Amino acid sequence: MTAIRTILGIESSCDDTAAAVVQNDRTILSSVVAGQADLHAAFGGVVPEIAARAHAEKLDIAVAKALADSGKSLADMDAIAVTAGPGLIGGVISGVMMARGLAAGSGKPLIGVNHLAGHALTPRLTDDLTFPYLMLLVSGGHCQFLTVHGPDSFTRLGGTIDDAPGEAFDKVARLLGLPQPGGPALEQEARKGNANHFALPRPLLKRPGCDMSFSGLKTAVLRERDKLVDAQGGITQQNRSDLCAGFQTAVSDVLAQKSRCALAEYLKLNPENPALAVAGGVAANIQIRDALQSVSMQARVAFTAPPLALCTDNAAMIAWAGLELDAINHHGLIPLIARPRWPLDATSPAMLGSGKKGAKA
Repeated sequence: MTAIRTILGIESSCDDTAAAVVQNDRTILSSVVAGQADLHAAFGGVVPEIAARAHAEKLDIAVAKALADSGKSLADMDAIAVTAGPGLIGGVISGVMMARGLAAGSGKPLIGVNHLAGHALTPRLTDDLTFPYLMLLVSGGHCQFLTVHGPDSFTRLGGTIDDAPGEAFDKVARLLGLPQPGGPALEQEARKGNANHFALPRPLLKRPGCDMSFSGLKTAVLRERDKLVDAQGGITQQNRSDLCAGFQTAVSDVLAQKSRCALAEYLKLNPENPALAVAGGVAANIQIRDALQSVSMQARVAFTAPPLALCTDNAAMIAWAGLELDAINHHGLIPLIARPRWPLDATSPAMLGSGKKGAKA
């Protein structure tokens, strides 16, 4: 029988300060997430400096609460896992320094986790998926199809060549005067709209392959809004709802069609238990989930989407990824440094450009 291993996870890559305690029997003993929405609301998006300062103020509180809620002490941990990138560098540094201090004081091993791997491995925590499976990682900063071969082995099949869907959701929400975070606000507004009222594009839909684009779709919404302002002096509540519904449906259509393309590539591996999983903040969108589930049913592969609380940034996924890496003795194989960029598939050409900080994706 496998011995129970327990890991403390720490996440601070964007604007959620999180800590969690998870065991390798897939038990989440605690999960604490402290959001910063109120701090950034007036700016229409996340301000990196404000986020970093808030992480520095909240990390010790989040860790203490996670340990208390789990009924465990730091001495009971077998290791500490922390997001070491990619993300807003100030926040990543805050988490890494916190974890280093805890590890130094307790003598516990320290495991650096790729934030994207945390999302990509979440279906292993929630549904015990077997490798390899196809993952659509769709969030505010990332969108890519990955074949997940193991805890540290990923093949990128395609992704966005510009904006991530979550970024596009936030920008469109701002264009239409909706509050941030834009994704949930736009989804709620779309429920009241007619998705067919405006003829919005589906970029790259007919291009072969799994790559996607959402920047042009965002611009199309801007142009429709400006036409309405010129014609009638502003937009009505119904105009706003219709634009939201049209935009959300366009994103859903693109993700669904490109998922079909990615599945075709993935199934060439003849996986024993084929599955499509989706994770990341945008995976919380019900219309997108339903569309992807329909694609999976048509392809006769299993579909899994984590509970909503595990789609958005959290530390349970970081603790679980740490447990997966711990199980293959991955300790110390990668230097634990804070990284603003850290592609999961380092062998594929950069999709979004590269520079001194490395490839974006």
